[in-house]
Amino acid sequence: MKCRLIAAGTRLPEWINTGFRDYQQRLRKPLSLELLEIPVAIRRPGENPQPAVAREGEAMCAALHPGDFVVALAIDGKSMSTAQLGEWFARRLQEGRPLALLVGGPDGLAPECLERSEMRWSLSPLTFPHALVRVVVAEQIYRAMSLLAGHPYHRA
Repeated sequence: MKCRLIAAGTRLPEWINTGFRDYQQRLRKPLSLELLEIPVAIRRPGENPQPAVAREGEAMCAALHPGDFVVALAIDGKSMSTAQLGEWFARRLQEGRPLALLVGGPDGLAPECLERSEMRWSLSPLTFPHALVRVVVAEQIYRAMSLLAGHPYHRA
């Protein structure tokens, strides 16, 4: 099954790219993880962020495919333990629809991204830098898939 992480932000620190690629390369079967970067819309200091967020949202929504199961990463989303995330991925694998995970930029996701999503997933009540979310999501997907495969990576 294909899982695409559609994330705002380009030209990120190399440690972010390296961390994401490490987990991406570990994931092959039954789930592959791809990254699609959406440029963060430019705005001047003190300017209303909503037009910039809307431009990012347009680009994200344009990248979605009609059959995608869309998940918005949002602080007000559903929190899951690793075991619950593994169960959730097991259901998605059975369903067979491609996944699209949306990660907003510094000012969050556009309302149309939230409306298009079938689920909101919260990594934590904490606010994370949008770039770091990529690594955390990739690692948690790898951990959940390892748990499903009976691999000893997950020890809890």
